Amino acid sequence: MKRYDLRHLKENFYGRMSDIIKQEPANGEVLIFLFEIGDFTPIQQSADLVKELGCELMNSLKFNEADWTIVVKK
Repeated sequence: MKRYDLRHLKENFYGRMSDIIKQEPANGEVLIFLFEIGDFTPIQQSADLVKELGCELMNSLKFNEADWTIVVKK
C-alpha cells in the first residue's frame, strides 16, 4: 500500500495520478491518493479515470474541508 499526496497540484492532478497508476503498482496493490477537491468536480473525474485505467475504486471520502482521499486497487 502506497500513499500519494497530490494536493500541491491543485486541480491539475489527473495526469500525475494516471502516470502513477499506469507505472508504479503491481497488480493487486492498493494506492491511496489525496487531492484537493475545490468544487467537487474532481471526485467524479477521478472515479472515471480509475475505471478507465481498469482499476477498482475501493473507497472515496472527504478527508477534511478541502481535501479528498480515494483508495484504488490495481
